[in-house]
Amino acid sequence: MKFSNKKQIRKNAATWQYCHKFIWSFIFITTSFSSIYAQLTLRLKSLPIGTPTSDKIYVAGNFNNWNPSDTSKMFKSQKDGSLSLTFTPSVSALEFKLTRGSWATVEGSAQGGFMPNRKLNYSGGSQVEDLTIAGWEGQSNQNSTAAVNVKIISTQFDMPQLGRQRRIWLYLPPDYAKDSTQRYPVFYLHDGQNLFDKATSFSGEWRVDESLNQLATSGDIGSIVVGIDNGGSSRLNEYSPWRNARYGGGEGALYARFLVETLKPYIDANFRTKKDREHTAIGGSSMGGLISMYALMEYQSVFSKALIFSPAFWFALDSSLQHVVQKGKQQPLKVYITAGTKESADMIPDINKMEK
Repeated sequence: MKFSNKKQIRKNAATWQYCHKFIWSFIFITTSFSSIYAQLTLRLKSLPIGTPTSDKIYVAGNFNNWNPSDTSKMFKSQKDGSLSLTFTPSVSALEFKLTRGSWATVEGSAQGGFMPNRKLNYSGGSQVEDLTIAGWEGQSNQNSTAAVNVKIISTQFDMPQLGRQRRIWLYLPPDYAKDSTQRYPVFYLHDGQNLFDKATSFSGEWRVDESLNQLATSGDIGSIVVGIDNGGSSRLNEYSPWRNARYGGGEGALYARFLVETLKPYIDANFRTKKDREHTAIGGSSMGGLISMYALMEYQSVFSKALIFSPAFWFALDSSLQHVVQKGKQQPLKVYITAGTKESADMIPDINKMEK
């Protein structure tokens, strides 16, 4: 009987020990799950025009000692092209500001003035907040060199073929609003950051707006220009349908489909365009030249003309040449190709091969 009692005691002790471990395991797991789901997500819906595409966006507040360059509080690019930051705040009543890495580059009003701290109540659960930045302190839209007849259609235009979003620019002729019956040819140009505004350009703008406005003073009817921002780190991928073993690529066919299936129908539906191929052109420089040549040959029923500046045919020369031969000239085409005298050694030979 004694032996039986001891055995029962040991059994009870073992059972309690097991239950104790189970309870602590359960607490650990539930705590872990609650910490995973109890997070705040900040999503940036738009950035001020002129914000350098290479700049990082941070949040500084009463939860990170107001550190303007806290890498743990840096917004990250998402697959759809948006920016977001997810974290678990240490306080429920948040005060914060957005910066580009220092207090010299803190957010401000649209006129570049001071903006008070943002305030947000955090519920403790899963919470998503959409934010916009009106401007940067000390900077205003007056720094933009874009003409008054240039506007942004959207900072987050959907690209369903690629699962991303992109900023789209629009240039309208100076007299667009004066004659509601007039329709215009359309140019679709890549690297939209570089077309109209020095503030957003990589190394100086193309001055497309100034040039067309000058032509308008001489009686030219004008054209509509649609600028599509490049995708930054996705630029090489999007501007080549073919892969380069070293540099990537391979999404160009989807990008071209976006232009033809999504963007052009939107432009034609909302603005007074001449929709036919004869009045629709495409163009770009470097990798933008490569994708323009591809789109022209692939969609000859949509585009009739291409402007190709310093094309990066080298990126996929054999594939590009083969594509031109394969598609052939199915309809009348006009191609303007140009390159500078100080380009790479292969630039002119590659252009000559393409012309043949």
